[in-house]
Amino acid sequence: MAIARIALPVATFETFDYWIPKGLAVGRGAAVRVKFSGRNRIGVVVALESSSTHAEHLLPIDEVLEGVTLPEEIVALAEFVSRYYQCAPGMAFDLAIPPTARPRTRTGARGAADGLAAGSSPAPVLNVAQQEAAEAIATSLGSFATFVLFGVTGSGKTEVYLHAAREAIARGGQALILVPEINLTPQFEERVRAALPQVHAVTLHSALAAGARRANWEAAASGAAGVVLGTRLAVFTAVPRLALIVVDEEHDDSFKQQEGVRYHARDLALWRARRRGIPIVLGSATPAVETWRRARSRQAQLLTLASRAGTGTAAPAITLAPVRGAAVTDGLTPQLVDSLASTLARREQALLFINRRGFATSLKCSACGWEAACPRCTARLVVHRSPNRLHCHHCTHVERLPRACPSCGNVDLAALGFGTQRLEEAVRAAFPAARIARVDRDTTRSRDAFASVRKRVDAHEVDILVGTQMLAKGHDFGRLTLVGVLGADNALYSADFRATERLTALLVQVAGRAGRAGSPGRVIVQTDFPGHPVYRALVGGDYARFADDILAEREAAMLPPATRVALLSGEAHERADVDRFLARALECGRDLAARGADAGTQHDDRIELFGPVPAMLARRAGFERGQVLAQCRQRTALQAFLPGWREVLERLSVRRVRWSIDVDPVTF
Repeated sequence: MAIARIALPVATFETFDYWIPKGLAVGRGAAVRVKFSGRNRIGVVVALESSSTHAEHLLPIDEVLEGVTLPEEIVALAEFVSRYYQCAPGMAFDLAIPPTARPRTRTGARGAADGLAAGSSPAPVLNVAQQEAAEAIATSLGSFATFVLFGVTGSGKTEVYLHAAREAIARGGQALILVPEINLTPQFEERVRAALPQVHAVTLHSALAAGARRANWEAAASGAAGVVLGTRLAVFTAVPRLALIVVDEEHDDSFKQQEGVRYHARDLALWRARRRGIPIVLGSATPAVETWRRARSRQAQLLTLASRAGTGTAAPAITLAPVRGAAVTDGLTPQLVDSLASTLARREQALLFINRRGFATSLKCSACGWEAACPRCTARLVVHRSPNRLHCHHCTHVERLPRACPSCGNVDLAALGFGTQRLEEAVRAAFPAARIARVDRDTTRSRDAFASVRKRVDAHEVDILVGTQMLAKGHDFGRLTLVGVLGADNALYSADFRATERLTALLVQVAGRAGRAGSPGRVIVQTDFPGHPVYRALVGGDYARFADDILAEREAAMLPPATRVALLSGEAHERADVDRFLARALECGRDLAARGADAGTQHDDRIELFGPVPAMLARRAGFERGQVLAQCRQRTALQAFLPGWREVLERLSVRRVRWSIDVDPVTF
């Protein structure tokens, strides 16, 4: 009897044996349909065997899915993800399987399958710095190399990517380009099609209909698509002639999956490039500290684009506007109001950025100090308008605005703080004739909402954009010359050790939206801390020095990337259950680490465990949450420790506690 060992998308590290019916062609990597616990499941064959210890109880494979065989490279990638991120193998393989619905149309097909003859379409004209970067990448085609393309916003990083992709395709290869968010794919796709009109380019992300996503996956897997553009999930796409990988805005936390299989797409892209022996380009105006360390230690080649591309496109002038002591009206300083008025008078566009949605960040009683809190989370409720409701931004809880304080009966309730709704209202009051568009998660829930706003902006039907970080990344608004930033100081109070790094990246990105089409740009940041290193780096345009300082701080504090970290998180309805489980997990982890130390490990290989402590959000959606941190200088030592610890945790696990391990967490 021929046996197939199959990884199924269930939360267990086991694989499952099924017998192969006669006449069914099954090989490693084949996607198959089987019965599991009375339900149809789709899994991936990971091995073929001649016998099984459970032979008399085996079920047959029901179906081999046509056209969905994963190549060895993707099988190896899924196996690596399971090992490295300590996740069930079937869950890792599930990320690589395309939707099972048959495609109706081949969305995005543009002809020209296998390659693009050099010179068959006009290449974009590059300046000297761009040309040097593109040539360095092109020279490395056919061998593994890591490039950090460190370019200021507007410096033309995309043109460098496309030039390198053009060269890779001309040599018979394919290019995989990853972007952090779905909203960035339409604009990027337009630029790919304009630069490479004869190349079949496809997009892959979760918002595509199942049929279109399957068709695009097949175009990539068959080699028909020369360019594959997608979000983090696209890193699992089969690309048989893969010759180049690009990770745009590589610093962005969106590349890290926060639930389920907690992988980082940038790091998996590096793994694929190394295994395949091809170059990878990590592009950003604000490289992640981990990436910056890679460049500083010469594990990657640093390519710098120090100025904006094109003539007359200088970097925007950045001004820090003090809030304390200023005659602030509805959150807007006089300096920002005056700049908005002059921008509108010139018939140019402005962007007002505040990274908080809703109307106000809290509702408070002026008499007794009561504050509206979520009953399910350790978080304040956010005031929303139209309709008037209190929302928790961490769970689904919504309630009506109270008429009076539930604690003392006082009717004088104050809506404190600013969100996008309140800012939009304030701007409408100050500039009643202006055409204003608000862009946040509330206004872009429908599939085409963001694209509709982009069209209105491009058609000059919007004067002022009000929005969150959705507007900060990668977008090119030709007539936008003024950017105003409100509420940036809030991030400086965060307990997250990455807060200043994230804030700097966000401010550089949003500032880069101003003045990209030749007209002078201006950025006004409202702050009470103009001397803070974040703002000094922003005004001075010296992210490199800022990143060097952050690296030194992390080394002194023994924080990533100076160390490698895995975070054990637990949650339950009762705090005592969480604390009990985590305390036992900590004890067992330390015993396991001590046995490793007794075996003669080096100092840098020693595992340290800390905790248990409440999570940053100690209660979410009715679950009490806590965590234990495992830390080591050496990645290999931590990886050697984690499987044994996970096995111990599986034996400790109780039904009332849900737990997970996050390797290389972006926050803790």
